[in-house]
Amino acid sequence: WQLAWAVETLLGPTYGSPIKQIMVLPKSKEAEAKSYYLAFITEDKVGLQILPLDGNPYKSNALLCHPTGASAFACSYDGQFLFTAGGSDCTVLSWEINLNVMEAAAALGGKDLAPFYTLLEGGKDGKFYREMEDFFYYCQVRHQGLDSMDKRQVSTRIPLPEVPSLMRALAYFPTEREIEDMQNEVKFSKYAETGKYVTDIDLEEFIKLYVNHRPACSTSSNELVQAFRIVGNCDSTGQPVLQRHELLELLQLRGTLQLFYYHFIETVFIFCGEYLLEGEIPNEISVETFTSYILGFLSSAEQSGSSPTPK
Repeated sequence: WQLAWAVETLLGPTYGSPIKQIMVLPKSKEAEAKSYYLAFITEDKVGLQILPLDGNPYKSNALLCHPTGASAFACSYDGQFLFTAGGSDCTVLSWEINLNVMEAAAALGGKDLAPFYTLLEGGKDGKFYREMEDFFYYCQVRHQGLDSMDKRQVSTRIPLPEVPSLMRALAYFPTEREIEDMQNEVKFSKYAETGKYVTDIDLEEFIKLYVNHRPACSTSSNELVQAFRIVGNCDSTGQPVLQRHELLELLQLRGTLQLFYYHFIETVFIFCGEYLLEGEIPNEISVETFTSYILGFLSSAEQSGSSPTPK
């Protein structure tokens, strides 16, 4: 799940279902902890989150409370207990809150950017991080001009307009609205303190921006098939297909819908909108054609050693 906190988009750990209810725990006078805490329930779990939100995965924890579903929860006046109510199980459970465990888990997760490195494939020593560094400094060169013969001004920061290109180089393709949100988030991040706009960003700041804004969950093949069944038709074999004119119409008319079943349409536009002309898209598009021929993903035919043929 992702939360819009003030002007920020921050990533929280996924627990199998969206959050159903949240509340800020009251702070007792005897409490030693300096932080505030957010309590929440999902479909079947109860959890705590250390505030302020920043995307650190070690600042959150959840436990299974009602396997058949949690319907509501409440907190004691002193913030020492949570009470969860089930649904079909007809039970109410009391949970004692131990904030020391939360603080210990956050401390063991590391300081500064260490927790965010764990969210990158391979961590800080992995191939993905090295590629991120290379792309980051390439953005500096590109901004200064690829054909420039002047002495390069090496810096630890890149201009804000380079952020969308860097995101796309890392295989995250945000929409224009998402790009605007990201740039505004950085631009106004220090305005309340300094009265000035932020016009550039360093690598560490970019990593936090990337892990908080990239999609929290990827689309599965079953979800993609379901999307084809919703917006397309079945061929003679019963497999869902989409006609080329239908795809182009959906791109033009429904590419901005927030419904899940149209998410793949936005993906098509991002991946191939600038590169594939209308005549190069097959007349009839199956799920296999969409994933392997248009998006270029590895297909089952390629895994077995044969080449896919567009349908």
